[in-house]
Formats: sequence, C-alpha cells, structure tokens
Amino acid sequence: MDSRKRTWIKAIFWQVLGVISMVIVGYLFTGSIKAGGAMATINAGLGLATYVIYERFWARVKWGRGNV
Repeated sequence: MDSRKRTWIKAIFWQVLGVISMVIVGYLFTGSIKAGGAMATINAGLGLATYVIYERFWARVKWGRGNV
C-alpha cells in the first residue's frame, strides 16, 4: 500500500499536469487565460480531493492483489 505522503505527492503531480492541460483547453474555448485559469483552479481542487479519496479507498481493497 502506498503511504499517505506518496499518495499526496502522486496526486499533486497529476494535478499539475491537469492544470496545464485545463488552462490550454479553457483558453482555446474561451479565448481568455483568466477564464481558463479559473476553470483549471476549480477543476484541480475538485480533482485533487477526489483523487486522494479514490486512492485511499483502493489502497484498502484487497481484491485482485494476490498474496501481498
């Protein structure tokens, strides 16, 4: 099982990639870096929280792991 620290580090790096892509998509759809940045910030906050909850949930599920 991953440690809590590792889960958070993975989540943060994943969100950095997500923010970059969301700013680009938001800019392409709105023509505004500010609007794209706002969309990315909201998405990152929600995504980070749900990712950590998701990872911690699956860290407790033993199904499919074999003899670990």
